[in-house]
Amino acid sequence: MLLLFRKNSPILTIIVIISGAVFLSYSLINSYITIWPQIYSVSTNKSISTLKVGPEYPPAFAYIISGTGGENKRIIRLLRSIYHPRNYYLLQLDAGSTEEERIELGKYVKNEPIFRNYGNVFVLGKANAVEWSGSSMVAATLHGAAVLLKLCKNWDWFINLSSFDYPLVTQDDLLDAFMSIPRDLNFIDHTSNLDWKEDARFDKILVDPSIYSRKNTKYFISTETRKTPNAFKLFTGSPWVILSRSFVEDCILGTDNLPRRLLMYFTNVVYSMEAYFQTVSCNLPDFMNKTINADLRFFLWGDPPGLDPLFLKGSNFDKMISSGAAFARRFVENEPVLDRLDKEILKRASGNFTYGKWLEHGDINSVASGPMGLKLRRLISGVIRQRSCV
Repeated sequence: MLLLFRKNSPILTIIVIISGAVFLSYSLINSYITIWPQIYSVSTNKSISTLKVGPEYPPAFAYIISGTGGENKRIIRLLRSIYHPRNYYLLQLDAGSTEEERIELGKYVKNEPIFRNYGNVFVLGKANAVEWSGSSMVAATLHGAAVLLKLCKNWDWFINLSSFDYPLVTQDDLLDAFMSIPRDLNFIDHTSNLDWKEDARFDKILVDPSIYSRKNTKYFISTETRKTPNAFKLFTGSPWVILSRSFVEDCILGTDNLPRRLLMYFTNVVYSMEAYFQTVSCNLPDFMNKTINADLRFFLWGDPPGLDPLFLKGSNFDKMISSGAAFARRFVENEPVLDRLDKEILKRASGNFTYGKWLEHGDINSVASGPMGLKLRRLISGVIRQRSCV
């Protein structure tokens, strides 16, 4: 079910979504959901302009923030750090959370005046069982993307984040940097050099019980193996992506059957979230030349690298901000370097929103980029030339 929060409503509106198959979940969302949240007057007495869209205005992002039980505070802090009225936000707690935690998160969103006034933050009420190493993570991501397609018609890019992420730029910086590039580009780190992954991930057959279980359940590997496919070329890379709306629509609603065939194939692939979007984009002619080989994230890997990047600390601050990346991960909860990012980069006081022109002037159609925005634009201008899938 999806928790929606309507203005002046004393209760939560609960909408049931059948989510057994991600493609069905899109079409079965009730038609009476308001497609476009109204823009209301905020209680801060700031004047609010009507949202304007088009190439002459900043774009809009649709975010999914994923987490599990015990991570509400992390999700709320991340949400407030990346919030902008132009964007849309779907908060997803997986089946490792309790119903009480999801209701608590929903109440927090409902009771925040800014979220209520702009109507652009949503909480997924029914949890998906997720195994982060299995295909249930792809299903949960596509489910969230489908919900955002249905609820919000004016976003340009889809961004997936987890509660372990944090921004390195303000939303004004990000919106300004993306305003000058074509809005059909995808930022997907990818390579066709499978190396050891061909045997370890693609030839083995994974079973992800979270696909058919109510609770998060660890995957297991079958004793049988299979050959590397020859009907399409496999790609792998980072699971953290920035996808154009047109690409997301093609994955969920497109007439080409490849995204659905690949979804079936990747049901049995280890870490399929690191390969599904890469393989789809690099095998569809309409998108292979619109896919940028970068994820705009900052990671720090061990030597030798493990399955997950290292946790970032204060000693990594200079590397983070010099990278020009939009986001960084991973952080432990309440890591002191987050406070430094808030103070020096995001201009965000504890518990408040990140600085943006909308906060100062009430204008959601213009942005004020800063030094980190310039670094991000330079990074994008460098990687944007890398559009070929190899």
